[in-house]
Amino acid sequence: MKQRTWICSRALLAILLVVVSAGAQQDAGAFKVNVRLVEVYATVLDHKGRYVDGLGRESFRVLEDGRPQSIHTFETNSDGISCAILLDTTGSMAAALPRVKNSVVKLIDELGDQDSVAIFTFDRRLVVRQDFTTDKDAAKRAVLRTRAEGETALFDALSESAEEVSKRAGKKALIVFTDGDDNSSVLNAGSAVTRAKKLGIPLYSVAEGEAMHSARLKKLLEDLSENTGGIAYHVNKLDDIGNAFREIASVLQHLYMISYKPTSDPADAKWRKISLEVKGAQDYKIRAKEGYFPN
Repeated sequence: MKQRTWICSRALLAILLVVVSAGAQQDAGAFKVNVRLVEVYATVLDHKGRYVDGLGRESFRVLEDGRPQSIHTFETNSDGISCAILLDTTGSMAAALPRVKNSVVKLIDELGDQDSVAIFTFDRRLVVRQDFTTDKDAAKRAVLRTRAEGETALFDALSESAEEVSKRAGKKALIVFTDGDDNSSVLNAGSAVTRAKKLGIPLYSVAEGEAMHSARLKKLLEDLSENTGGIAYHVNKLDDIGNAFREIASVLQHLYMISYKPTSDPADAKWRKISLEVKGAQDYKIRAKEGYFPN
C-alpha cells in the first residue's frame, strides 16, 4: 500500500508539472489546444452487395454538418485492427456458452496476423480475461476458460470495455454477446449508451435468449450499434450464433477507418451530423455512423 501511495504521489506530481509547464507555454504565447480526432468506421458495398476494398484516402469525402473536413488519418481494410470481445458469462448462459465459445474461437482464427484481440467477460463486474494480444492461441485459451455464473451488469461492462478499447491506436471494434437484460449495473442504460456513443467505437452486438424478449434492450443495442457504425444481430436459435460471429468476422476484414479534426466550435455540445461519400460513385452503399456528440 505504501508503494502504491508513493506511485500515486509521483503521478500527481507529474500531472502538476505538466499543468505548470502548459501554463508557462500559454504565457509565452505557444500554448495550443488539442482537438480530439473524430473516428469514422465504414464498410463500402457495391450495387450487388459485394464489399469494395482497396479504396484510397483520396476516394473519400467527409462532411460534418455539411462542411467538408480534411482527413487526418486513413486506414484501409488491410491495416490491423484491435478487436475486443465482450462475453456475457452470467448464470443464464450455461446452455449457450459452449456454442458461443466455439464461435468466438473461429472468429479469432479469421483475424489477421497483425490484428490484436482482447477477451472481456462480465457478470456482476467486468473481467479482463486476456488483454490485447496478437497471440491467437492465448486469446482462444482465455475464451475456453470462461464459465457461466452470476448476475448481469451489461451497461457497466459496455461502458468500461468501450473505454478500454478507446485507448488503442488505429482501427478498433467491440463485439458484445449477451443473453439477458441488465439487472445489476450501477449505470443506467442512457448513461452507458451516451458514453459509448461519445467514444465512437463500432459496436457489433449479438443478442440471444432472454435478451430477445426485452424490446427495450433490443432497441438499445440496435441504436448503439447503428450510431457507432456497427451492426446488431438477433439470434433466435442457438445454431445461429455461429452465423452471427461469421458475419462479424467478415465485416471486420473490410473495414475502413477515417479520422478528422472537426472545424466546428469545440464548445458547442450539440449533435454533429457526419456524411461520408465515395467520390464519383453513385451506386455504392456506405455503412458508417451518422454523427456524434462531442465530449
